[in-house]
Amino acid sequence: MRPLGTIKIEWSPKFAYAIGLITTDGCLYNDGRHLSLTTKDIEQANNFVDCLGLTVKIGKKSRGYSEEKKYFHVQFGDVLFYRYLMEIGLTPAKSKTMGALKIPEEYFFDFLRGCFDGDGSFYSYMDPRWRSSFMFYTVFVSASLKHIQWLRETIKLHTGVSGHLTGKGGKGTAYQLKYAKGESLQLLPKMYYDKRVVCLSRKRLKIEKAIGMKFF
Repeated sequence: MRPLGTIKIEWSPKFAYAIGLITTDGCLYNDGRHLSLTTKDIEQANNFVDCLGLTVKIGKKSRGYSEEKKYFHVQFGDVLFYRYLMEIGLTPAKSKTMGALKIPEEYFFDFLRGCFDGDGSFYSYMDPRWRSSFMFYTVFVSASLKHIQWLRETIKLHTGVSGHLTGKGGKGTAYQLKYAKGESLQLLPKMYYDKRVVCLSRKRLKIEKAIGMKFF
């Protein structure tokens, strides 16, 4: 008989980060056992495997109509971990059905960093309307309005910043939660609070270069 669970279900910064990756880039299959993560970054795949203590091989796969296998893929089976994810609010076809998740307060920003590394983005530009005006935004994305609203409310609870929500319902819709310059400067240091936190380095370095400061 195959073991029901191999992953240690215990909250920590790494565990919370992995939950954030599953929330955004992960997939829960309908069989009640198997999960996977697909990403274009090998570092992301390695971080995911390390955070959960997995021993599985990282494969490669294609997406859409392309036959080129340029995405890294981690797949594994764990009944107890799968059930636990269901208990905290994740579901198969989660992208449109998620709402609030049960994330311990002390690990929320580790979880949020995982969400950001999964589906989030950061961009900057010079605003032509104002002289020497450099703008930047931190963005989180979800196909579920209930989930993105929960994310916004929880971020506000911990930081006081409200962000700006865009997007409309409909097929293929992705809601965006955006934080402009001033709010980003309050939010980002909480996400990157220590030099030891696991993260996608290319995103962190992009942010540090844009805002002209190091978080650690």
